Amino acid sequence: MGGSGSTRRVTFEADENENITVVKGVRLSDSVIDRMKEPSGRSQSQHRSSGAVNDEELKKRIAEELALERATREAEAQKRRLKQEQAYVRDEFGKILERERISSNEHLTRAILRERAATEEERQKAQRFARQLEEKDRELKKHDAYYKEQLARLEERSAQFYKVTTEQYQKAADEVSARFK
Repeated sequence: MGGSGSTRRVTFEADENENITVVKGVRLSDSVIDRMKEPSGRSQSQHRSSGAVNDEELKKRIAEELALERATREAEAQKRRLKQEQAYVRDEFGKILERERISSNEHLTRAILRERAATEEERQKAQRFARQLEEKDRELKKHDAYYKEQLARLEERSAQFYKVTTEQYQKAADEVSARFK
């Protein structure tokens, strides 16, 4: 691409402000860029006279494009870092949620076990009270039988006493009647 005139054709595009689109990875000298900017009908002498103005303007444009490209790269890097940080935060939240879920499951399991133990204890208490109640019931039945037996004896004695008293009364009444007839 030196002064010997190359047979290769290099094409480039210009945007609406006549700025040159820069392709990454391709380095061009200022003179090549100047030649590429010029329409093909310009003469070499015109190129040399306006070269100083165009060089400054072109350098400014290239510096702006490089700054823009650098800013774009930095923005992309920031986006990547942001995505990585978001993924990290998402992972950390996932881990925290998993730990919380496990913890709540453990609490729930412990609560269920405590409740089962309390239920089993209540069941055993109920059985113990039922046995005590049955014993009390048997004891009451024994007492009831004993008192019924005592009542029957007392009634029998009372009947005998009544019979004896009635007989004695009858005898005494017969004696009094026999005396005072």
